[in-house]
Amino acid sequence: MKHMTKLLASALLTSAAVAATPAIAQVNGIATTDPATAIAASQARGTAYQQIETTYASQIQTLQQKRQQAQELGKQLDTDGNGEVSDQEAAAAQSANNPVLQQINSIQREIDSLSAPIALAQIYALEQITQQFTAAQQQVVSDKNITVILTPEAFVYAPPAADVTNDIVNALNTRLPAVSTAVPADWQPSRQGQQLHQRVQQILVISALQQRAAQQQQQQQTTTQQPTGR
Repeated sequence: MKHMTKLLASALLTSAAVAATPAIAQVNGIATTDPATAIAASQARGTAYQQIETTYASQIQTLQQKRQQAQELGKQLDTDGNGEVSDQEAAAAQSANNPVLQQINSIQREIDSLSAPIALAQIYALEQITQQFTAAQQQVVSDKNITVILTPEAFVYAPPAADVTNDIVNALNTRLPAVSTAVPADWQPSRQGQQLHQRVQQILVISALQQRAAQQQQQQQTTTQQPTGR
């Protein structure tokens, strides 16, 4: 477990300094990457998540139904009808011992219980990928003669060519095209694994929203360009 923790820490944090001085910034061989983004984009992560969705298809369907139930109940707490339950509205419901709030809390506990094994399998897959991240990164460092890798946050500006995330993804895909999603009975996720899982989930949500926005924009452009009848 200590070895796994060290590997996860090296994947979540780059091994280089967190900021570059003006003198260092002029040195050739400086690159940037976001480890979580690389892991999220890896083939092994995508395949593992698909397998998990298949394995837990019934639970995922139930989860969707439970979330919808909670959303519908939440509308009853929206006393001003603005489509959102504010902190004040939630506090008022709690003070009044509103049974609707109790129902929502009960459903949320069910959601947490249903989500737990799915999240555990995802973290198990991510931790396996993390074990190969350092080696994949080092391969890219050697191939491109990189001397320093910084996180994107460490740069005020960097040209697109400085981003080696895709190169690391390719190296990961070669080294580890697939991982197991069968969680051993006595396995427990590390804190770094849980943090990485949260970060990957955020990346996937943002990516899905961006894709949806792009599709909507494309549909609007297609509709606008269609000739009107006479």
